[in-house]
Amino acid sequence: MTVAGAALITGASAGIGAALAREFADNGHDVVLVARREERLRSLAAEVEREYGVDATPIAMDLDDARAALELYETVTDRGLEVGVLVNNVGVGTYGPFADSDLDAERTQLRLNVVLPVELTRLFLDEFDDGGAVLSVGSMAGFQPGPFLPGYYASKAYVNSFTQAIAEELRGTPVDVTVVCPGPVETEFQERAGMGDSTVGSLTTNTPEAVATAAYDGLVAGETVVVPSRLLRAVDVLGRLAPRSVTRRLARLVNEGR
Repeated sequence: MTVAGAALITGASAGIGAALAREFADNGHDVVLVARREERLRSLAAEVEREYGVDATPIAMDLDDARAALELYETVTDRGLEVGVLVNNVGVGTYGPFADSDLDAERTQLRLNVVLPVELTRLFLDEFDDGGAVLSVGSMAGFQPGPFLPGYYASKAYVNSFTQAIAEELRGTPVDVTVVCPGPVETEFQERAGMGDSTVGSLTTNTPEAVATAAYDGLVAGETVVVPSRLLRAVDVLGRLAPRSVTRRLARLVNEGR
C-alpha cells in the first residue's frame, strides 16, 4: 500500500515518538508533532524540516486532559492541516505494587494510554473517507499480565486488542490500521515510570529508531501486528504456549527488581 499525507504523532518530543517523526519525514511525509514540551517540539520540527525538506508543525499541548483529543482534532482541522496518518504513540507507565499506587497517576495512565488513542482514532477516521492510516504503539507487555506494572500492561493489552479489532473492521476499505508491539526500548520511559530497580531490559532492548523503521515498514506492507525483533517474536510464541500461571510469574520476576 501507499501511505500518504501528513503524519500526526502524539508524544513526539522524545523516544519512539521522535524516531517516528524522523522516519515519516525521511519517507517524504509532512509531520504534525504533538507533546507537552514545547521547546523540544520546536527543536525537533526545525531539525526535521532542515534534514528532510518536509513541513513540520509543532503543537504543544498537555494531552492529559479530558478534552485533549477533541481540542487537538479541532486545532488540526482549524489550521487546515491534512492528516493522512494518525500515530497514537504517547504513553506512560506507573511502577510498583498497585496497593501503593497513586490514583491520580493511574488515571493519567488510563487517559493517555487508552482513552486518548480511542478518541483520536474515532475523530480522525471521519477524515479518512478517501483513505488514511492509523498506527498505534502497543507493546509486548500487552500480551500478558504484568505484576508491578499492572495498569501499564493492561492498558497496552487494550491498545493491542482495540487496534487489531479496528483493523479487521476496516479490512477492504481505504484505511489501514497497524499496531507495533515493541519490547523494552532505550528511552526515558523506565526512568519516568520509576523503574530504576527493575530488571526490564536487562536481557534485550531495542532502539527507538529500529522500532520506528519496523513500524513504518509494517504499515506500508499492510501488516496488522508488527513485533520489531526476531527474539521477541519467539518470546511471543512461547508466551502463548506457556500456562498463564507461568507467564504471570515470569513477568513478576522481570518487573519486581534486582
